[in-house]
Amino acid sequence: MRLDKFLADHEIGTRSEVKKILAKGCVCVNGLIIKDPKTQVTNTDQISVSGTLIETDTKKRYYMFHKPAGCVSAKTDACEQTVMDFFCGEPRWQELCIVGRLDKDTEGLLIVTDDGAYCHTLISPKKHIPKTYYFETDAPLCEEAEKIAGEGMTLRDKTKCSPAKLEMIDESKGMLTIYEGAYHQVKRMVSALGGHVCYLKRMSIGNLMLDESLAIGTYRRMTEEETWQAICQSPKKNSYSKI
Repeated sequence: MRLDKFLADHEIGTRSEVKKILAKGCVCVNGLIIKDPKTQVTNTDQISVSGTLIETDTKKRYYMFHKPAGCVSAKTDACEQTVMDFFCGEPRWQELCIVGRLDKDTEGLLIVTDDGAYCHTLISPKKHIPKTYYFETDAPLCEEAEKIAGEGMTLRDKTKCSPAKLEMIDESKGMLTIYEGAYHQVKRMVSALGGHVCYLKRMSIGNLMLDESLAIGTYRRMTEEETWQAICQSPKKNSYSKI
């Protein structure tokens, strides 16, 4: 790849701006000042601009993000803060995509990656990846709520939900594991069972648990083990005693 294209792709500037930076002798390749924009480079080269090394790691990136309430699951929005606003400092952040979505007022686990195939696996309805949510309601659910959810529900608009696992913690708090991702599904299921969700947080995807040490609005790289845990179709028994 040409050096000027490499620098432009890494957001050092436009192609014309990059050529001016090169002409000033600000770019080093493997320790040598390079001014020729046609110089061929690869991701194995060490390339720096004004002494700052450019990240050339081509490995796929997987991030665990603790989404805060108040931001939308989108790359850009004219009016609202977005999930991707938190990642704009990452190299090649435009290549990242949000795996699935959480409503604006919902907190919790989101995965952000540049691996399109991995993203497709996680959001494919055929994969039945379980997702577990903690919720609080403003009213008790009906007495047989756990049984009804476990048998599979039909919502008021005739949407059919697969059997889900509902575990009530007390009258107004519970955990709900679903295996699909219909529009506002958790909120609509709780509503059909007699309550109204006033707080919602995603706790896990597959066997990947939200890292309790990850502050709201922050993210970190996932380990290789965690990337596989997220696509596990059989949720393990987890403890939510700290909720």
